[in-house]
Amino acid sequence: MNARWLLIALLWGPLPAAGQQDGFAGLGSDVEGFALPDPARPLAFPRDHGPHDAFRIEWWYLTANLRGDDGRDYGAQWTLFRSALSPTGAQSGWSTPQVWMAHAAVTTPDAHHVAERFGRGGIGQAGVVAQPFAAWIDDWSLGAEGGADGLDRLAIKARGSDFAYALTAVAEGPPVAHGKDGYSVKGPGGQASHYYSQPFYRVTGQLSLPDGAVHVSGLAWLDREWSSQPLDRSQTGWDWFALHLDDGRKLMAAQVRGAEPFVFGSLIDANGRVRPLEGADIALRPGRGTPPVSWSVDLPGEGLELTVEAVNPDSAMTTSVPYWEGPVRVGGSVGGRGYLEMTGYPLD
Repeated sequence: MNARWLLIALLWGPLPAAGQQDGFAGLGSDVEGFALPDPARPLAFPRDHGPHDAFRIEWWYLTANLRGDDGRDYGAQWTLFRSALSPTGAQSGWSTPQVWMAHAAVTTPDAHHVAERFGRGGIGQAGVVAQPFAAWIDDWSLGAEGGADGLDRLAIKARGSDFAYALTAVAEGPPVAHGKDGYSVKGPGGQASHYYSQPFYRVTGQLSLPDGAVHVSGLAWLDREWSSQPLDRSQTGWDWFALHLDDGRKLMAAQVRGAEPFVFGSLIDANGRVRPLEGADIALRPGRGTPPVSWSVDLPGEGLELTVEAVNPDSAMTTSVPYWEGPVRVGGSVGGRGYLEMTGYPLD
């Protein structure tokens, strides 16, 4: 639950000005004719790796924490968003209601490189197929490699005006469902999505930057989510953490800000078993800056007291709808690294 909801809203109609704090247009609007998440519907693979055209919004969202052979920390982001302009329409050609938007970024300790693409469904410019898994827009691609089953081994490619990357991600654990068997509630009004992740990727590859190429390795996290009405109009922004802890655990923690913050998350052990988190299970406290680029993330029931610091505080995504997203370092009771995303804050 993150910038992806806000970004897809761009494809539906007018949005508030950047940083406006009175809700996101479209995210709480009428959903007549679109499918709604069903708590009785189980996740099924490989089917759910592919698109769900009956729902209004969906994404494939990968973030990678990398270490270069130069000893520096890097981050890479690859995202593809699908939005349906109407609940019905042709499935091929220019008349299809499916439209696509993509973001790619590379973050270094002193630079943040960003690119954005738009595409129309039905003409081959952008799309996703479940098996063998492939997601693409123009020459950006995220797809199964070497006969891999589903999301087990991915090749990831993207480029912008001043960067490019080619990465390989190999899963070392299972995909995990958030909420109740993948049914993830996002607010007090019951708005929800279907939501699962593959947080166990080991990554290798190369970044191409203005100073030259650098070989990298590290960890990656893929989020998959789809819905039609994820937010309440009173909700004004969110903070989302995807953390790889040094003891092998993974933590997804998020809050949707409003009159009362709605907090939720998942603590995932090294074998992929999930403990759902909600409310008082998680304490998120912002530190310095607006948006805050340092945080305390505590799980009192687990004895976890974590500090989270941005690798590069200037990681604003200068896309059509601006937001902040970048790699972070984790300290405190357990070390680690991860990604932080923040929306609804004023950005310079």
